[in-house]
Amino acid sequence: MDLQLDQLRALNAVLTEGTFDAAARRLNLTPSAISQRIKALEESAGRVLVQRSKPVRPTESGLAVLRLARQVELLAGDTARELGDADRPADRPIRIPIAVNADSLESWVMPALASVPAGISFDLHREDEEHTTQLLRDGTVTAAITATATPVQGCTVTPLGAMRYRPTATPRFVRTWFPDGPTPAAYTHAPVVHFDRKDDLQFRQLRRRTRRQVDPPGHYVPSSSAFANAVRLGLGWGMLPDLQTEKDRTAGTLVNIEGDSHIDVPLYWQQWKLHSPALTAVATAIAAAAASALTTPG
Repeated sequence: MDLQLDQLRALNAVLTEGTFDAAARRLNLTPSAISQRIKALEESAGRVLVQRSKPVRPTESGLAVLRLARQVELLAGDTARELGDADRPADRPIRIPIAVNADSLESWVMPALASVPAGISFDLHREDEEHTTQLLRDGTVTAAITATATPVQGCTVTPLGAMRYRPTATPRFVRTWFPDGPTPAAYTHAPVVHFDRKDDLQFRQLRRRTRRQVDPPGHYVPSSSAFANAVRLGLGWGMLPDLQTEKDRTAGTLVNIEGDSHIDVPLYWQQWKLHSPALTAVATAIAAAAASALTTPG
């Protein structure tokens, strides 16, 4: 295949922005020019690469070429900066798409990204830490904070530490629903707050305490801050990270249902195997922030 850089850039823009019009605005071209480049790329590849839907979606073949397009664009951006003035960021910053779990995004990741040198922009994808690797596989992101220690093909993996979660509720909730302590019977009936239907932490705690599958009344609150607020308001108990609840515990507005009982979720940084100064700068900032914010699994 004779793949042209401008065609790969058009594919990346279309699949990132979701429409030909938005891709045209991003690249300062006309939608017709974008369409022509995609058509030429498909002719070169000998297969359809994008589904002309709303939003535009990649075919299975398109995913393979998309990974290449994003790798080439990252390396091209690094090279452009290397050839230019190192003290002055380029007019078009290097874009790094990253998959991040919600609790990390709400607590320690944003300060880490704020410390990255100028000239890099971030496209953050919020996803459960158990599922972020899929975004690496399909080329959606360049790097991910994940709970998966096994590297995705074509990626490296670095341990970051662990987020520590504890079964948490308000004192009043504990008095109402756990009058005799955290018994299996109490866990079976006490209302619980879940983040979303991918969130297994509460069920892991329930299985540990009851030794069976139980399904108590529950709420689904798919926002990290709103999830914590739901527990603070007494809607139910939930597994909350220490990073988000230190002040609450000190003030006594939230308490641990089971003393020092906790679940540690190890986190890893996975990224493409590319020699990219921009990607290295992001990885270094993430590792430094994780070293001070996360705990040792155990």
